[in-house]
Amino acid sequence: MKINRRHALMSLVVAAILAGPASAAETIRVGLPTKTYWPTTIAETAVRQKLFEKEGIQAELTVYRSGAETFEGMAAGAADIILDPPSLVSAGRKKGVMSRIVANASMGNFGWQLMVPTKSTLDVKDLNGKKVAITAAGSGSDLLALWTIQDRKIDFTRVPVGGGGLVPNLLAGNVEAAVVYSPLSFQISKSGEARTILDYATAVPPNLTAGWIVLDKFAEAKPEMVQKALNALYGAVAFMRANRDVTVKLIAELYEMPPEIAGMEYDNTIMKLETDGNMGADNVTAAVQLSLDLAKLGGLKDIVPVEDVISTRFKPVPTKP
Repeated sequence: MKINRRHALMSLVVAAILAGPASAAETIRVGLPTKTYWPTTIAETAVRQKLFEKEGIQAELTVYRSGAETFEGMAAGAADIILDPPSLVSAGRKKGVMSRIVANASMGNFGWQLMVPTKSTLDVKDLNGKKVAITAAGSGSDLLALWTIQDRKIDFTRVPVGGGGLVPNLLAGNVEAAVVYSPLSFQISKSGEARTILDYATAVPPNLTAGWIVLDKFAEAKPEMVQKALNALYGAVAFMRANRDVTVKLIAELYEMPPEIAGMEYDNTIMKLETDGNMGADNVTAAVQLSLDLAKLGGLKDIVPVEDVISTRFKPVPTKP
């Protein structure tokens, strides 16, 4: 039977409708604790180098105002994978939010500093009875503030102002001090606006300070998605370590800061991040336990066993650009 061109074209259209749309790549929703912070650099690098795409997935990045808000976002179903400290996982499990750290991101408080305005004469001991800015209750900055209270045997009021509010509130005199993360800490130190009275990178014993976290149910339902996301994120870490100029330029662009400050962030933070994320490594369990012990010392009561906080199921295989 002879089929004319119009009939053939109509047949193709009908076939396409019946077949439905081409399957789009699945999207992983990445929750980031605050904008001007190294997890954002990692995630943005993974996006710009198309590392998620090379894993066959898409990524949607959402920047929150603090680590605590990021964790709440995941608990509410708004994020699939986030970066936060072990203490939030521990506290979350006590409240019914079942999640685990699936990859180790950092073993130190690199760039975190307790800072006061340059003209201030206060030292750490002088903060007794004063106000100190943190991002949010339960966040990494809050834990460091609590640790300071316990370690230095002083007491001060912790004022949550969000990640974007730390520096403005400090410089405006609304608080006497602030727990500031890098590269903001480097920036206001270099500008002469503030000075460091306690460097947490050296003051606090090395411990697992942050990791990539997913809900247990997400890991069970979509293990391949978790693996692909981790591959892309650690591929970004590998790329950054191998491409200083590109990474410094990205940091300067993302955070609107001079290349000199971006270079400090690269050397003092990016180059000290964990490169493989393996939660099954020999030193990880002890590092997580120390992190929880420090949180407990700082006043956190909701502590669960390490085996309930971590998962050794995944081992990132860095995606190559």
